[in-house]
Amino acid sequence: MKQLIYRSQPFGFDNSMLAGILMQARRNNPRNGITGALICRQDMYIQLIEGPNDAIDGLFARISGDDRHTNVQVMLSEEVVERMFPDWAMLDDAFPSMTWSPEEIAGGALEDATTAAKREVFQHVANRAGERATGSD
Repeated sequence: MKQLIYRSQPFGFDNSMLAGILMQARRNNPRNGITGALICRQDMYIQLIEGPNDAIDGLFARISGDDRHTNVQVMLSEEVVERMFPDWAMLDDAFPSMTWSPEEIAGGALEDATTAAKREVFQHVANRAGERATGSD
């Protein structure tokens, strides 16, 4: 199974565009065996998608060609045994867990981050989602 993390810059970001992206992902991802999470701010998207290799490659090709994204860059692509978001067709982080400021992002913080740091951001999102689901937040 492949896990891919990419980043991009939104083109024309607003809440209705985000709602459309999430609705499309939540409709399409289950039939393709894809799960994941999206962290978004007005200056960037960072998304983790996971599932069968062919399905992830196809989804990433569609994302790369989607005019709602600019400057799409793969940050991490690896084979994994376990999913980080097994119960989420596409979780969105309503209160972005990113610890990097817009200035740090512009200065290359995501590109300079270690693999562990990239995964840690999404692990935090997964942990918070689990806490909300169990009511322990």
